[in-house]
Amino acid sequence: MNNLFRFVSRTYLVIVFCLTASLYAQDTLIQSDEKHFQHLKQLTFGGENAEAYFSFGEDRLSFQSTRDSLKCDQIFSMNLSSGDLRLLSTGYGRTTCAYFLPGDSTLIYSSTHLRDSVCPPRPDYSKGYIWAVYKSYDIFLATVSGKILHQLTTTDGYDAEATVSPNGDRIIFTSVQNGDLNLYSMKLDGSDVNQLTNEIGYDGGAFYSQNGKQIVYRAYHPIDQHEIDEYRQLLNDGFIRPSKMELFIMDADGSNKKQITQFGSASFAPYFHPDGKRIIFASNKNDPKGRNFDLFLINIDGSNLEQITFNDTFDGFPIFSRDGKKLVFASNRNAKSRGETNIFIADWKE
Repeated sequence: MNNLFRFVSRTYLVIVFCLTASLYAQDTLIQSDEKHFQHLKQLTFGGENAEAYFSFGEDRLSFQSTRDSLKCDQIFSMNLSSGDLRLLSTGYGRTTCAYFLPGDSTLIYSSTHLRDSVCPPRPDYSKGYIWAVYKSYDIFLATVSGKILHQLTTTDGYDAEATVSPNGDRIIFTSVQNGDLNLYSMKLDGSDVNQLTNEIGYDGGAFYSQNGKQIVYRAYHPIDQHEIDEYRQLLNDGFIRPSKMELFIMDADGSNKKQITQFGSASFAPYFHPDGKRIIFASNKNDPKGRNFDLFLINIDGSNLEQITFNDTFDGFPIFSRDGKKLVFASNRNAKSRGETNIFIADWKE
């Protein structure tokens, strides 16, 4: 009996030690001021991983990744229980912004593979920090086994940044189909396309609120003629300059547009908190050099700004689970090499 007691006691201590060590390993990823993170777990290790979005069942993530022998981003899924990865895109061209559709057997993403099987050229940073707006991007519907079912857009120009309403009825995306970068919505089969924004400049990175009634997005609307001319020239060359982007909300039909931020910096990747009253986003507003991005939370009326992350490199692309208990985001923290960006999941606490 004493031997059995000692065996059980030792086993219990080993289990406790392992669990404690595991939690400690996760919690060392949290900066001291990151009070909303109860636990933090790294999900990917190596490469450039970003724009991770929950499936409707919230048991998987879709994300884009440049890893291993890949020369540019392809779409992957991750099983959150097992960590298993699966390549979902064709492996050709460049891809972005994958989002599951209701039922989680299909998803949408943008790809350049129809124009060319190789990766399109990266931006020329001699023009400063710019984003490429590849004219060869179109939006595709595919199965989770990788089979493309349908091409949803056929614009001779940029169609990308597509996300799906939690109601499972509409897709919102950015397109240059009228000569400018505006937001459009369409049904899941690509029909009933409606233009939602029409201001000169870039509107993109849009997400629906959890009830599907509102949309949050990032925008750059040049004001004076010099800015307008520069914007149009860059767009004609297939680029935009993201150094000044503000956050906006509007109703799902494009009405009642309201500007939330006025920071004069690069704010992007906004996402509604499930309560519908707050928005989480990434911004470099606190870095005079514009290099360090952190996550912030703000009320939809622009009040009560709160900094969420305090990592000294990059944190971005945040997305909440539907119950608000999990937050997924991309970060340079714990990187083993320069430029490495990984996906993390946090237990969120108010």
